[in-house]
Amino acid sequence: MLGRPGLLAVDLDGTLLDRSGQPHSRDARALRAALAAGVRVSIVTGRLYSGTRAFAEALGLRGPVGCADGSHLVRAHDHSTLLHLGVGGADALRLRDALETARVTTFVLAKDAVGHDAAGAPFVGYVSTWSTDVRAAPDVFRHELWESADGVTAAVSLGTREQVVGAADEIARELAHAVVVVAFPVRRPAHDGTWALMARAVGGTKGTAIRWIAEHEGVPLADTVCVGDWVNDLPMFEVAGRSFAMGQAPDEVKAKATDVLAETVESGGGVARVVAEVFGIAVD
Repeated sequence: MLGRPGLLAVDLDGTLLDRSGQPHSRDARALRAALAAGVRVSIVTGRLYSGTRAFAEALGLRGPVGCADGSHLVRAHDHSTLLHLGVGGADALRLRDALETARVTTFVLAKDAVGHDAAGAPFVGYVSTWSTDVRAAPDVFRHELWESADGVTAAVSLGTREQVVGAADEIARELAHAVVVVAFPVRRPAHDGTWALMARAVGGTKGTAIRWIAEHEGVPLADTVCVGDWVNDLPMFEVAGRSFAMGQAPDEVKAKATDVLAETVESGGGVARVVAEVFGIAVD
């Protein structure tokens, strides 16, 4: 049985946030109540920290939060970097060249910012939720962010399924020592039929983020709980003591969770249910 206080890690998009990107009010109240009761609360998200910070501040978080799917860990109370896993040097340039050759619309994520060019303009709404610092350039493949001293946090590319899967396969063959890459259909009605890939440094996942945060907070993994809704949440489902999948999650995500919630991103209330059920803290 989970002890108290423990650690509760929540995803943002599709879990704590509604379709418009705002926190469900009942869920936010539940997290604040959990914090007040001594539960360690963290956010573990695919967003960069600049796209996460406002929610961490609104909840009153002070400890570490996991961003960029575990590639960047930040201490919320002073915004300092605790861990950053980046693709740097020649590997970053090889990644850039592979995406340029594939002719996919590309965004480069580094320095807590998102870089793009004119080809990416139609998709800025899709990626701008990840960071509030969006920087346009004449050519994304010549963007200064590729040569960040801390390395590239991630590269995101969009195109047809054939383009994206082909680019992902090429990156996996050529950069397996440095980069992990995943390809997936975009879950936005405005971009129906578009595929995307995300390439990040080897070694960072939402699962490694929870392990790191739990150790930092002095909480056994058996006493950790997480809530999520998408395939990038599976690594944290695999390590947390208890995991909850949102009601709209794909079947393969639900199958890996210890529990499945009836609540969805539309209704909200999933996080509040977890706080009440696991930690015994109910809110109106």
